[in-house]
Amino acid sequence: MLERSTATVGRGATICLEGVGIRLGAVDIVDGFDLAIEPGEFVCVLGPSGCGKSTMLNLVAGFLPPSAGRVLVDGRPVTGPGIDRGVVFQSTDALFPWLTVRENVEYGPRMRGVRKAERVEAALRYVKLVGLGHAADRLPADLSGGMRQRAQLARVLVNQPSVILMDEPFGALDAQTRLVMQAELDRIWRATGATVLFITHDIGEAVLLGDRVVVMTAGPRARVKSETRVAIEHPRDLTDPRAIELYRQLRLDIGDEVAKAMASS
Repeated sequence: MLERSTATVGRGATICLEGVGIRLGAVDIVDGFDLAIEPGEFVCVLGPSGCGKSTMLNLVAGFLPPSAGRVLVDGRPVTGPGIDRGVVFQSTDALFPWLTVRENVEYGPRMRGVRKAERVEAALRYVKLVGLGHAADRLPADLSGGMRQRAQLARVLVNQPSVILMDEPFGALDAQTRLVMQAELDRIWRATGATVLFITHDIGEAVLLGDRVVVMTAGPRARVKSETRVAIEHPRDLTDPRAIELYRQLRLDIGDEVAKAMASS
């Protein structure tokens, strides 16, 4: 098993959402949302569609301000985007299509004024970390969906964030590629020590990856319904009896909220 190291990514940061409310127009999407995440922890968030999972992640990213409460990273209020928080989006088309894999990964350090030799070396290091060393000079159009997501992850990691925010990053991938990417993400996370906040609709994915699984209630005025610690060593197998039992528990927990969301629609 790989040991965590802070040699490739900055030490994981704490994330704290205190009494957070999110109002869009006249609707309270989230209300009284409280969540505390420890440094280096991998937290998965499950919830019915429309409950505000992605919107909550956007608060931590600094893309949106909360309507109420506060969002803190390492004790400091989030007032906007920052390189300490890297975001991996769901779309596999988030890369610049005119740049190679290496150039895409190099883009962030280049915008920060990092010297060419240093940023090229760093870009190649992270390209290799995500298993794309052989494809460093390819354009995104020449990559599979899974390879593009690896490149997007490398583009985030090169900035050495203490927090990685992932919004259903494997949702657009086929089932086989998704399994490979889940295993790769687990390997990379255990090798870096970054804090990960991961949004998903997939219960099995949450069981495979998370230190903790947070279930949100149905919206509007969604909040945290339950938090479950996953006491299973990495790497995990969904055929493990402990994983099967946890899957059943979470399916019942979130199933109640999905039923409520459907009844109110």
